[in-house]
Amino acid sequence: MDIGIYIIIGIVALVLIIIIGWWISTSNNFRRTEVKINEAESGIDVALTKRYDTLTKMLDITRAYAKHETDVIQGTIEKRQMNSMQDRSQFNNSINEAMGRINAVAEQYPVLLSSQVYKQLQMAAYDVEEHLQAARRAYNANVSQYNQMIVTFPKSIVAGAMSLQKKEFFEAESAKRNDVKMSF
Repeated sequence: MDIGIYIIIGIVALVLIIIIGWWISTSNNFRRTEVKINEAESGIDVALTKRYDTLTKMLDITRAYAKHETDVIQGTIEKRQMNSMQDRSQFNNSINEAMGRINAVAEQYPVLLSSQVYKQLQMAAYDVEEHLQAARRAYNANVSQYNQMIVTFPKSIVAGAMSLQKKEFFEAESAKRNDVKMSF
């Protein structure tokens, strides 16, 4: 055999090794990004649960002052299954609505507003909102990176072979993009 054939075989083998290495690296990068998305999604779940718990405590305190109004609010914030990001977004929106109603009821009762426990719960709600905002930002940043990887060539080839689909962002409803008014 001629030495040229060995060189060609060596070059082809080297190119195949490089392509296989790139493929493995790219698929691992997709998997790492999916793990980051799942982690951020879990952070959103934790923040929504904390927010729900804080809101429930605020509702219990407010109930002593305005039984009828709080019963209506209670129906708004029933905890539900959060299987998709859209479910989480809708749950977040219902909590925003309930928080606004609780604050409106509290404004009618100055004694409630001056209550130390109520003030502490308002601060806790503010802290939870900050945590939720951070979790949303982390989730959306990871989803953005993931979706960009899926649609850009040549990574889109690997994404297609792995049957990967674009993920949905966590978005507030357009009418509810403003934060809940919380007065102290």
